Amino acid sequence: MTTTSTPLTIGQQAPARTYGPLTRTDFVKYQGASGDFHPLHHDELFARDTGFPTVFSVGMLQAGLLVSFVTDWLGLANLRRFKVRFAEKVWPADTLTCAATVADIYEADDGRRIRIEMTCTRQTGEHALVGDAEFLLD
Repeated sequence: MTTTSTPLTIGQQAPARTYGPLTRTDFVKYQGASGDFHPLHHDELFARDTGFPTVFSVGMLQAGLLVSFVTDWLGLANLRRFKVRFAEKVWPADTLTCAATVADIYEADDGRRIRIEMTCTRQTGEHALVGDAEFLLD
């Protein structure tokens, strides 16, 4: 059962959600939660010595924001597949907007499913993440 109150249709969009501006502290907090302490994400000198202008987010932070966004819309218990592709880096002070659109509704062995296409977009208009997910509808 979805957490939406109206039937879903192909082309329907979830109300977009914006996060940020993200801070270095957000990056470090995610690193602590994930256990990924690569210095590219918190050590300014290391990031610059490696050729980047500054530190940048662990990509799974954006993936976590995106999965939270779509499971709030369609229900965590209904999630059957979640796939993303990292497209652009996310920098300190970036604001991210998550969006999702119903791409397909179909019958599967376990019931009716919905496939959604998702994006997590920087304030520049560049997609930080693109992906799709499937949810059980009933």
